[in-house]
Amino acid sequence: MSEPTRYSTAPIELPLNPEPEPAPVEGCAGCGELAAVRDRAGGDMTTVSDCNVFMRRHPEGHY
Repeated sequence: MSEPTRYSTAPIELPLNPEPEPAPVEGCAGCGELAAVRDRAGGDMTTVSDCNVFMRRHPEGHY
């Protein structure tokens, strides 16, 4: 059996946002609307995240 660590270890720092927000596909009305909703979301990170997911799935369709 190994002995437990008896000293403090350095904290692990994780990035706040590992991926940049996706850009809307040019000429796509759905992407344009998602980008507009995302921009108006303010501090509602759930809405921002949902819009980003839909935009990343563009080839599969938005809705």
